[in-house]
Amino acid sequence: MTTPPLLAAAGLGFSRNDEPVFGPLDFHVDAGEALLVRGDNGAGKTTLLRVLAGLLRPGRGQLQLDGRPATATERARYVAYLGHLPGLKADLDTLENLHFLCGLHGRRARQMPGNALAVVGLAGHENTLVRQLSAGQKRRLALARLWLSPAPLWLLDEPYANLDLEGITLVNRMISAHLRSGGAALVTTHGAYAAPPVRTRELQLQVAA
Repeated sequence: MTTPPLLAAAGLGFSRNDEPVFGPLDFHVDAGEALLVRGDNGAGKTTLLRVLAGLLRPGRGQLQLDGRPATATERARYVAYLGHLPGLKADLDTLENLHFLCGLHGRRARQMPGNALAVVGLAGHENTLVRQLSAGQKRRLALARLWLSPAPLWLLDEPYANLDLEGITLVNRMISAHLRSGGAALVTTHGAYAAPPVRTRELQLQVAA
């Protein structure tokens, strides 16, 4: 029996105020690969990821996760979303944030919040409040939350934003490790950064005329 892709979209489209933002799109993402979504600002990259994450309702088309309709229950099981905002609680420290998020979303086997902080270069900041972190450190903490997630499909919206070269290398290492473990990633970029060094296909979005 053929293994279904982790994510499959057929005829997927989205409109705002009756104006098309993207679509119709047909694409899929298999376990062990990354799909790089390219396009200029305004092409709908962020909107596409928000639709895939279930934050927006598509105007048309079908979505499946591992061969099943992408219901809210299936998204909670399969999808981890990293958007432009870090999604952190400013008055909790870094470790408290990760414990809280693990309580909500679960935790990858054999991974602990303290270990995740070390992975992203935040060892020693366990008791630092999030509001005291720099933009780059907040991005790293959001990456630690992603690393702890048991979800096999990562949706990464401009994951290199606010990161230095070391941080960019970190993102690439994380994506590579996630794919080696059987996961998949969908990564948006406007072309300013190179693609992660993994098995990658591309989806090009165009700004609506």
